[in-house]
Amino acid sequence: MRRFTAVFLVALFSVTALSHALTMQWVGVTRVMPVQQHGHLAVSGSKLVSQNGEVVSFAGPSFFWSNTGWGQEAFYNTQAVRNFARDWDADIIRASIGVDGDGSLLRDPQANMARAETIIQAAIANNIYVVVDYHSHEAEKSVPQAQEFFAYLAQKYGHTPNIIYEIYNEPLVSTDWDTVIKPYAETMIQTIRRYDPDNIIVVGTQSYSQDLERVIANPIRGASNIMYALHFYAAGHKDDLRARAERALQAGLPVMVTEWGTVNYDGDGAVDRASSEAWLALMRRHDLTHMMWAVSSKNEGASMFTSTASKTGPWTDADLTSSGRYARDIIKGWK
Repeated sequence: MRRFTAVFLVALFSVTALSHALTMQWVGVTRVMPVQQHGHLAVSGSKLVSQNGEVVSFAGPSFFWSNTGWGQEAFYNTQAVRNFARDWDADIIRASIGVDGDGSLLRDPQANMARAETIIQAAIANNIYVVVDYHSHEAEKSVPQAQEFFAYLAQKYGHTPNIIYEIYNEPLVSTDWDTVIKPYAETMIQTIRRYDPDNIIVVGTQSYSQDLERVIANPIRGASNIMYALHFYAAGHKDDLRARAERALQAGLPVMVTEWGTVNYDGDGAVDRASSEAWLALMRRHDLTHMMWAVSSKNEGASMFTSTASKTGPWTDADLTSSGRYARDIIKGWK
């Protein structure tokens, strides 16, 4: 299996220099940025809390797969992050580092690591949180690479309060929680904790990160600051999944919605506002942090941007799809 240690040793930017450069552009902005305000996050019971123990809930966008040649990797740039933080008031962003298929981390490691670091460093510079997602449906097939990926990130960025690790995007329906996903997660947690003792780790769950009830019966034990991923697409996932999610939340499971969409679960179709609003009410009720899919100009319903929109921003209404305008309003209003 291909390894990429040498690639990880190359730093793309100086975090200090980037932070200074972007901070200079923030003169006059009165918004208190989330990392500045809340610092290192932790899990207390079922809640995400600030370094002062206050319950927090954040909203932001999720970038599309980072794969080279898939067309949406151009959004992985510092200006886009800055505009999400400044113009959309995003508290958090998610970098979906594609692991499988053409142009992925396993096949084009240098470019994909460059994109991951670009987003991380821009998040640090803009004082927002960043979820770094090992974006795979079969992560258990690349354990050595996943360990190397997270070990590198934890060593380089684990001292910052910004980074959150999402160690498995969406396990398949047939990928068993007890015998495959949980052991994989325990291995990744151990790997990350060698270098980063306390930043949040989000664990993917069975059935495309929807089957939280399997976790209730057999949670990860002996590890702190662990949360579990819930993914949904409002047009295709309605009362049944909301009821299942509610049961898990009532049982005290710490949950983060690292990916959700307003459309169908294939990423296409029209915005379902009624179902989206029902999901938003559930997330508000339980103080859930969430990231919306997707920072993309692909010709599908989930894409936030039109085909002619700039990949760097800033963006006007004309640059946004109906999903994008709705996403922006949700993110800006999540306070």
